[in-house]
Amino acid sequence: MGSLPSLVMSAQLDRHLPFDVVFNFRDLGGYTTADGATVKWRTVFRADGVHRLSVDDLSPLGVRTVLDLRTAEELERGRFTHDSIGYHHLPILDEAWSRESLDDDTDPVTFLADRYVDMLTTGRDAIARALHILADEESLPLVFHCAAGKDRTGVVAAVVLSVLGVSDDDIANDYSLSRLGMPRFKEWVIATYPEAADAMSEQPSAFLAAPAEAMHLFLERVRADHGSMHDYVADLGVTDETLNAVRANLLA
Repeated sequence: MGSLPSLVMSAQLDRHLPFDVVFNFRDLGGYTTADGATVKWRTVFRADGVHRLSVDDLSPLGVRTVLDLRTAEELERGRFTHDSIGYHHLPILDEAWSRESLDDDTDPVTFLADRYVDMLTTGRDAIARALHILADEESLPLVFHCAAGKDRTGVVAAVVLSVLGVSDDDIANDYSLSRLGMPRFKEWVIATYPEAADAMSEQPSAFLAAPAEAMHLFLERVRADHGSMHDYVADLGVTDETLNAVRANLLA
């Protein structure tokens, strides 16, 4: 499935943006496409709980739009609001996963890939809307996020990078970078929500793992089920005109 690209290794410090209460905020720039273009830096970001940040945190990045992929129930813990930054609630799931859905014997690669395939159905409208927003130059720079910035955010990142023409290896390795933020995220949850400490500490590893193999399997399943990621988004009603606008906005 390929080795870690030198680009990721050399750009890792620039890719990860440090915040005190957000642990998985990353730039999707720098990846090359099949036709030799490059995803623009500081244009589209993926993250965990952006609702914990202020406008002053985001201003240095020039962020104009926040896409919140969390459930309606999760919004009760807060959402990002500021008049100067556009906000869209685009839930990928109806409800967050329960730890009762797996145990320590569950294969995390298969479990995660299966959940990500499910998101292509439950998140159809949200994914289509995200692409339409990315097609609007006035929406950029933009950040999309969920709770941990790994699963729902990982699926949207995979869709976006795939339709841009980024390789499976780069998509999978970008996804796997989430593993670097999960220890701090887990510590923060335990410290901030003591009532959830036991549940968080006892979670099977699959909930926090980000194995590149899971993303590879997901991308293989997309091709098996839909033909290609382009065919999948076309089935959502996303036109070539919209995709061309996304590419024009995000590629250099």
